[in-house]
Amino acid sequence: MEVSDIKKVGVVGCGIMGGGIAEVAAAANYDVIIAEASQDLLDKGMRAIEASLALSVRRGKITDDVKTAALGRIRGTLDLKYFGDCELVIEAVTENLELKKKLFRELDGICRPDAILATNTSCLSIIDMAAQTSRTEQVLGLHFFNPVPAMKLLEIVKTIATGDETLRVARAFGESLGKAVVVAPDIPGFIVNRLLMPFFLEAIRLVESGQATREDIDRAVMLGLNHPMGPLKLADFVGLDTACFIAEAMYDEMKDDRFAPPVLLKKMVAAGRHGRKSKKGFYDYG
Repeated sequence: MEVSDIKKVGVVGCGIMGGGIAEVAAAANYDVIIAEASQDLLDKGMRAIEASLALSVRRGKITDDVKTAALGRIRGTLDLKYFGDCELVIEAVTENLELKKKLFRELDGICRPDAILATNTSCLSIIDMAAQTSRTEQVLGLHFFNPVPAMKLLEIVKTIATGDETLRVARAFGESLGKAVVVAPDIPGFIVNRLLMPFFLEAIRLVESGQATREDIDRAVMLGLNHPMGPLKLADFVGLDTACFIAEAMYDEMKDDRFAPPVLLKKMVAAGRHGRKSKKGFYDYG
């Protein structure tokens, strides 16, 4: 298969990540079908895609004609049977390995034999998902970053079974979306989160121990390391619940104390202080 053979892209999940993936694929002239578990979730996701495209128009990044054309290429569904003619399917459902394994079994039975199946997981084992299919050489990770339309990076995650042809087509697909592509191994956290999580967690431990304030930590990193955002503000942006989940998943896999979530992080998540999306994290956003 060549990237030019990819005409229709399936996306499972119309949340923040799935909607973003559908948006950039449609904007790059791919026909997109996106699935959700309920009509309410699908409608909410489609409204978010339209709002994101409208924002791009207001910011002068795309024209209104491009927005209209992209929306016309996206079709929503509640039934995976309509994914049968997709050349590429990307799942972006909840970060639950058993759920993803079940989904890959279903997709394997629905999709055409030459279709590539991909996951947008940020940390879970991709070979465990691929093993649920009869096409392990055609399964890999396509890890987009939030917000998908704005973030330039795409981590392509190659398992020990992913074929070279699949990797080549996936790289060309990512580049056709305007993404900068890196190839990562199928290890907990891949490249970015493998480096990012200890950074987050050590900053949180400094706050937890009272050794430094949140403001001084973020200011030190911004001015001393030339980062655009400090680790605590960035953790708020990513979502403290998401960061905690990734850390726990990596710790469970590797039993490395660097990835053990601090008590403070777990307490904040339990209290609903998830960062910007809940209006309160290490900083207030109300």
